[in-house]
Amino acid sequence: MKSAYSRQFALIAGLILSSFLLLGASFATLSYRYTMGAQMDTLEDTAQFIGEFTASYRSQGMDIRSSGFRAYIFSLAKISKAHVLLCETDGEIVYSADGQEEGALNALVGQRVPEVVLRKIQTDGGYHRQGNLGGLYQESRYIAGTPIVIHGGGQDNTIGVAFVSTASNDLTYLWRKLSGIFVFAAVGVSFVAFAFTSVTTKRQTRPLKEMAETVRDFGHGDFDKRVAGAYAARPDEMGELARAFNAMADSLAKAEAQRSEFIANVSHELKTPMTTISGFADGILDGTIPPEREAAALETISSETKRLARLVRRMLDVSRLRSEQGIVAQEQFDVVELTARTLVSLEGKISAKKLDVVVELPEEPVMVWGEPDAITQVCYNLLDNAIKFAREGGHLWVNIRKEGSKAAVTVKDEGETIPPEELGSIFDRFHKSDKSRSMDRDGVGLGLYIVKTILNEHKENITVESADGLTTFAFTLTLV
Repeated sequence: MKSAYSRQFALIAGLILSSFLLLGASFATLSYRYTMGAQMDTLEDTAQFIGEFTASYRSQGMDIRSSGFRAYIFSLAKISKAHVLLCETDGEIVYSADGQEEGALNALVGQRVPEVVLRKIQTDGGYHRQGNLGGLYQESRYIAGTPIVIHGGGQDNTIGVAFVSTASNDLTYLWRKLSGIFVFAAVGVSFVAFAFTSVTTKRQTRPLKEMAETVRDFGHGDFDKRVAGAYAARPDEMGELARAFNAMADSLAKAEAQRSEFIANVSHELKTPMTTISGFADGILDGTIPPEREAAALETISSETKRLARLVRRMLDVSRLRSEQGIVAQEQFDVVELTARTLVSLEGKISAKKLDVVVELPEEPVMVWGEPDAITQVCYNLLDNAIKFAREGGHLWVNIRKEGSKAAVTVKDEGETIPPEELGSIFDRFHKSDKSRSMDRDGVGLGLYIVKTILNEHKENITVESADGLTTFAFTLTLV
């Protein structure tokens, strides 16, 4: 299996090579055509100029075998770095020069240009192509030819042909130089691009490898691993991914801790009443508990059994709320009426604690969106919790008011202050202010967790404040 690094590097390297190959092919083609076209134009212009000069020289009755003419043509051949051939109309070469050494091409004098070339010049008015001019040259050359025409007397008289040629290597010299520069630059740029690609690709894939290793550690139960802080500090998408990964790892670690705590709490909550029930039942059966105390023992067994039932019921409520079928439909209802009805249902507990209830409810209905039964459970749990922890003979406040598009429901009791360090975890499962659990024998630590879960399902908020013996819970509902 190829790694992400090799695939990414191969992809980018392939794109770079393909780009340079395409660019190189285009450059080679265009530059070759340009340089060759320019050189051929120069050859044709030189041949045309020599033909016109020769025609002008002959029209004045001067002999092309003169030293002055030969010196001039020799200079032109030297300047243009080309071979010059002059021939009669029948193709016989009468003069040749290469611009390097006088008489170096005298061997060509007297030979004849092929008839097919002469016909081509006569038909097309010129000649330009690559070849050896019918075997006159040993190597292939670029050749341009033009007729030597004398104009006068109302008619044109062709007296010969001028040829100018240059070696193929000389003609492509500039193109080879340009191509060499391009290849050198392309190789240098490719090397830098490959090195940069390798570094950047490794930089992109290294966090992914570390994340994969961290996930494998998660699979072995080690939830303490995190992606290195250097990656998380990066401002790009990889940094965002690293930060999201670390946040996910924190959530997994917290979920694992909560799972362990949940198991421990459930075990504790089940163990305590079951131990009590088992102890009193065995005491009755083996006679350890005298008959006169059996009634009290049975009452304790009944109380602990009810406590177990409440725990199971609460756990079922939590399971139902956490499932997809937790809260399905919402409807309009009057939160004032719902709160008042809940208060009435708790009248016995309020009277038992001798609480002074201060109710601040609007006279008109306050219609909100929600699931009435679920919100009834929220109000019941909050009021029951406030009654339970309020000091005997203290005050209990219930308030409902409108705040913008929300209805705010507040429940406040007068009792013990909740320590600040516990406020952040008060809505956790099985959380109790009394760690020994001796002060709250009736509670199982799930009431506020259920409240929080229900309000989260409603996309609503709940807050808690506790100071100077006053504890306030406030939650919101969306107004109709």
